[in-house]
Amino acid sequence: QVRVVESGGGLVQPGGSLRLSCAASGSIFRVNTMGWYRQAPGKQRELVARITRDDITNYADSVKGRFTISRENAKNTVYLQMNSLKPEDTAVYYCNAEIAFSGDTYWGQGTQVTVSS
Repeated sequence: QVRVVESGGGLVQPGGSLRLSCAASGSIFRVNTMGWYRQAPGKQRELVARITRDDITNYADSVKGRFTISRENAKNTVYLQMNSLKPEDTAVYYCNAEIAFSGDTYWGQGTQVTVSS
């Protein structure tokens, strides 16, 4: 059994910052790619950023230069530092973890990020 748990969401004013964390635990030998996705009301879930085990990253164009993804392999944990937040960043943010060898992917329950004055 694998669990993926996010934390760190909340309410922030435009221009502010938040840091999201996500930890994968359970019957895991190794976690490969980990990523952050988001889903705003009435919209499809979209990729925000993802990072391989070797720290190769890619970002959605809308967050480049403002968000930074990082990870700690020993803890099966991924972070998303979000700076210069905008109202359009408001969404539920989901973490995704790909498990090595099986290729199975697991999702967290999501954490709400609201950017509003």
